[in-house]
Amino acid sequence: MKIFHSINDFSSTKKTIITLGTFDGVHIGHKKILERVIQNTENEKYESLVLTFFPHPRMVLQEDCDIELLNTIDEKIDLLEEIGLQNLVIHPFDEMFSRLTAEEFVKTVLVDRFDIHKIIIGHDHRFGRNRTANIDDLIAYGEQYNFEVEQISVQEINEISVSSTKIRQALIEGKMTLANDYLGYEYFLTGIVVQGKQLGRTIDFPTANIEIKENYKLIPQNGVYIVKSIIEDKVIFGMMNIGFNPTVNGENRSIEVHYFDFNADIYHQNVRVSILKRIRSEQKFSSVSALKTQLETDKKEALSYLNNL
Repeated sequence: MKIFHSINDFSSTKKTIITLGTFDGVHIGHKKILERVIQNTENEKYESLVLTFFPHPRMVLQEDCDIELLNTIDEKIDLLEEIGLQNLVIHPFDEMFSRLTAEEFVKTVLVDRFDIHKIIIGHDHRFGRNRTANIDDLIAYGEQYNFEVEQISVQEINEISVSSTKIRQALIEGKMTLANDYLGYEYFLTGIVVQGKQLGRTIDFPTANIEIKENYKLIPQNGVYIVKSIIEDKVIFGMMNIGFNPTVNGENRSIEVHYFDFNADIYHQNVRVSILKRIRSEQKFSSVSALKTQLETDKKEALSYLNNL
């Protein structure tokens, strides 16, 4: 997949089949549209192209926007590449771009820059300054500028009944099974392993402390989760705690993973932690000994779940 970090950087010798949007989560609803784009390029006459934006438009246009996203930009790139797209354009969204009228966007971007043959879009898509243009306007522009418009029907979208907003809410409520069903994959966190307080080592539960540098990444509800990572080409399972470590009066929220049957040094490595299931809420225990007893119970539950996969 070719990646372009601006509309102006894109070039191709072929006409394009396009879709556009924020695609936060790259969930099963998004994939329906993306797969349709790829199907339209199977004869190799055209190239597939996705136009997305960073930062998220709401971060730019809404004051004090506190939206948290399902994917970092690097995670989104990885997910889109896995689908098999040929071109990804990540355009820096700013107020100047937001002021383009619908026709300016169609003419200067879709037609002049992307040499569009066809656009595939959801039924409720709106675009242009203040999002005033809709699918009917896009069809009219298609007739004017000689490109096709394919609309994903409301029936097809309703069959899936999923949105990034629904997934965010499920994660905030700790409903991992629901979130993963909507996504079509296990929700994951990506970060660097950093040094922690090393309390886990003293109770035979050493942990990898995961630091996520992107402050806009949505972290699920505090609690204990069953997780997996691929480390040195091996699938390693474990359990993860998200929270403040109240038993030892922790002050900062942390993400700590105890990997099962694993003792390699992975400090400073970048790891992806996929979240399979939530075990329980974070609790404050009367002592470190009581915490250890609970962790042993959590591990038994996790291993029982993994044995039944």
